[in-house]
Amino acid sequence: MIQDDVPVSSPPTAQSVTVSWRRWLMLGGGVVLLCAFGLWFVQRNQESTDDAFIEADIVEISPHISGYIAQVEVTDNQWVKTGQLMALIDPRDYALRVQQAEAVLAAAKAQHGVTSQDLSVVTTTTSAAVREARSALASALAAQKQALAESGGSEAEAQLTHNDVQRYQALYEKQEISHQRLDQALTADRAAQARRESAQRAVEISAARVGEARARLDEAGSGPRQVALKRDQEAGGQASVAEAEAALAQARLNLTYTRLEAPSAGKVTHKTLLLGQLVQPGTVVLSLVTGAPWVVANFKETQLHRMHRGQKVKIRVDAFPDREWHGHIDSFQDGTGSRFSLLPPENATGNYVKVVQRLPVKIVFDEPLDQLQHLSPGLSATPTVELDTGSSPF
Repeated sequence: MIQDDVPVSSPPTAQSVTVSWRRWLMLGGGVVLLCAFGLWFVQRNQESTDDAFIEADIVEISPHISGYIAQVEVTDNQWVKTGQLMALIDPRDYALRVQQAEAVLAAAKAQHGVTSQDLSVVTTTTSAAVREARSALASALAAQKQALAESGGSEAEAQLTHNDVQRYQALYEKQEISHQRLDQALTADRAAQARRESAQRAVEISAARVGEARARLDEAGSGPRQVALKRDQEAGGQASVAEAEAALAQARLNLTYTRLEAPSAGKVTHKTLLLGQLVQPGTVVLSLVTGAPWVVANFKETQLHRMHRGQKVKIRVDAFPDREWHGHIDSFQDGTGSRFSLLPPENATGNYVKVVQRLPVKIVFDEPLDQLQHLSPGLSATPTVELDTGSSPF
């Protein structure tokens, strides 16, 4: 049964609909303005860029020597420790070179020993010979002096006896002396003449001995030249030993170069090593990503006026969208990216168009290294810098 007293609603008028829409528009506009203000309030102390990438130290490993790869001990993307063997160049040729260098060194030392012994003998012999020759010359000169003195005395005596004979001969002819006295004078004269001849022969012999002594001294005088020659030979032998020692050290060093060891802990990348491959010095055979990664963010120059070192940074990496890392600004590059490009811009040509420049900023992570293992160099990142209230540019 129908109730007659139930009220029936009248349809809304156009005026009431317009008022309702205005109310909703005002409410929506207020919400939008409130959201915009909230977004501005939050972002007014932030600067962000998506022109940022993960970087890390990449060590390119290349051999010091040439040779064939005998062992390959690592694979792509393997983690290695400091000093771990990564590859081995066939060491047999270099081991033989070490043995050869050792033999050359032994021969050089033996030759140097002989030369040193010869120098010692020549030095000792020369000194003794010079002393002996000088002593012999002094003795010969003394004997010559004595012989000359004796010769002078015998000459005077012979002249005296000769004069006596002539005088006694004249007296004997006058029969003033006896024949016996004349015979005595003749005998004394013959004896004096004999002594004079003997003294003259002694002078000649002493002169000959002086000449021989001088010759021996001259011969002994050549000894210092022989000593100097031996000393030069000994110095040359010593230099040969030093050269052989250096060659041996180089050979041993080259033998150690057959082991390609990791200079630091890191991850093996870009490996081109193959067993039996011939490698040459300076050729990169693998790369090693070492140390903690960091972020290089290229901020616009208009974003830098409130940024400085030490500011906190939130970092997101495109490869891990659900993860956020934390870091801080480490340093600012002293020069924009375009300034260090292969062809720097030349703004003095007359065709200048102003372009906002970007400055690379280095951001380091605050997390420990074990939480950064998957951040590979080259990954894209989005850092957000929390700006301080101060205004210290760099």
